[in-house]
Amino acid sequence: MIHPMDLIPAPARVEGPYRCGFVLDRKTTLYAAPGTETTERWLRTTIGAAFALPLRETADENATHSIRLRIDETLAPEAYRLHVVINEVVEIIGGGSAGVFWGAQTLRQLLGPDAFRKAPVKSRPIAALVAQTVEDAPRFGWRGLLLDVSRHFLPKDDVLRYLDLLAAHKLNVLHLHLTDDQGWRIEIERYPRLTEVGAWRARTKWGHRASPLWTETPHGGFYTQDDIREIVAYAAERHITVVPEIDLPGHAQAAIAAYPELGNTDVVDTTALTVWDTWGVNPNVLAPTEAVLRFYEGVLEEVLGLFPSTFVHIGGDECPKDQWKASPAAQARIQELGVGDEDGLQSWFIRHFDRWLAARGRRLIGWDEILEGGLADGAAVSSWRGYAGGIAAAEAGHDVVMCPEQHVYLDHRQAPGDEEPMPIGYVRTLADVYRFEPVPPGLAPEAAAHILGTQANVWTEVMENRSRVDYQVFPRLAAFAEVAWSALPAPEARDHAGFERRMRTHYLRLDALGVDYRPPAGPHPWQQRPAPEGIECSLGRPLEGTPPNV
Repeated sequence: MIHPMDLIPAPARVEGPYRCGFVLDRKTTLYAAPGTETTERWLRTTIGAAFALPLRETADENATHSIRLRIDETLAPEAYRLHVVINEVVEIIGGGSAGVFWGAQTLRQLLGPDAFRKAPVKSRPIAALVAQTVEDAPRFGWRGLLLDVSRHFLPKDDVLRYLDLLAAHKLNVLHLHLTDDQGWRIEIERYPRLTEVGAWRARTKWGHRASPLWTETPHGGFYTQDDIREIVAYAAERHITVVPEIDLPGHAQAAIAAYPELGNTDVVDTTALTVWDTWGVNPNVLAPTEAVLRFYEGVLEEVLGLFPSTFVHIGGDECPKDQWKASPAAQARIQELGVGDEDGLQSWFIRHFDRWLAARGRRLIGWDEILEGGLADGAAVSSWRGYAGGIAAAEAGHDVVMCPEQHVYLDHRQAPGDEEPMPIGYVRTLADVYRFEPVPPGLAPEAAAHILGTQANVWTEVMENRSRVDYQVFPRLAAFAEVAWSALPAPEARDHAGFERRMRTHYLRLDALGVDYRPPAGPHPWQQRPAPEGIECSLGRPLEGTPPNV
């Protein structure tokens, strides 16, 4: 049995444990009050499968030897209370259906690592609990992970697996980066060439963009609209919102390769462009025309039909202005619109889609570059270049998701040393992530109220498959999840030693889930990056020292 103090994320309050306990067996029933159906189904397919328990339904809300699921609307929607009553019942009470589900995640952790397997590993599986009470609620409403499926495509089943991993850590947003220069990953029926052409590149850079190495095997893939429907439905069953990202006006070469008229045709031969096969900031951006607006409105109409998320991410980052400066058509557009300069032109793009989305009951969110040239009135900001953009946006009354690269970009390396896989960025250890604080000190309370939450970002330029993604994400996602969920003290006062002690149990859960995490002692031999013959070992982009806190 697992001690309740081994839970991750750390709960707000634990009472107990007491000596006597409760054993789940084949006689255990499951009572599900109205509104708790998603958790009822999840318990049968996970806990039931792990311990070969039928968890038969009962209509008796007072049945003994039962797991009872209830809603108490006096609690906050994602809050829960979990009671394990001596020899009687396990009761999970949530403020809403999501709260009940998060309580069930806690129940799973308390049942031990075997509860994270898909089938029993013992001939007579036992699921036992000590009597106790756990009360808990999240600090933030937005607890997210960005998965970049454009640079290296993750097949649908891997995305579904990551939804399960998010749920196990009480994270509730999956931000899917679906389009970029290196690949368009979502089927748009009215524009079939976006995936016929834009989803495939002829080869891929191996390592950082300065690397001389390439993989000559073509790379690509995309999600059909039914794949997206499945992903969204699977997420909804786990109380996770999938936020789509359709990048504009930069990061658009895959779209321009598919439809050359989208680019600045008066300064570049867009018919010669292919899906980009390297990394970095691409100069080929969308032309500021009404036809381009109509094209992306058509894209977004289909996107809105697939994703019920209130927020739609439109990127807005890293948009070089060189082509617009050289383009007579773009310069004429600046004069026609009266937006002043190229920054104003980018702001015009963002404002247009802010109004377009708002008219359809949605909200635009973009990277902090959308502050340049003036922020659209209803837009929210993903603050990635540091805290500064988020602070400016929050102080101006805009909602913010904090995801500063210096703290929570999980593609950045976890340790120094040549044995680490492809090194990118500053060293960000498990302890560093655990001490990340999403709300900058000194932010006034009215501005801090605009911090919706926080998100860890996983950019996949140097992550060629699921195993590499696992290595970069875990175990740091566990530390991030606690930062996003738990009411922790100030960073310098956090009990990292206690967190590491709890991680000893959590590694066993990750083992049961088949996660290829980075071991505390360093990478396994098969996870290490051997130096290719005749090539310097530093094919990545390691940065030394302490990252700037900007």
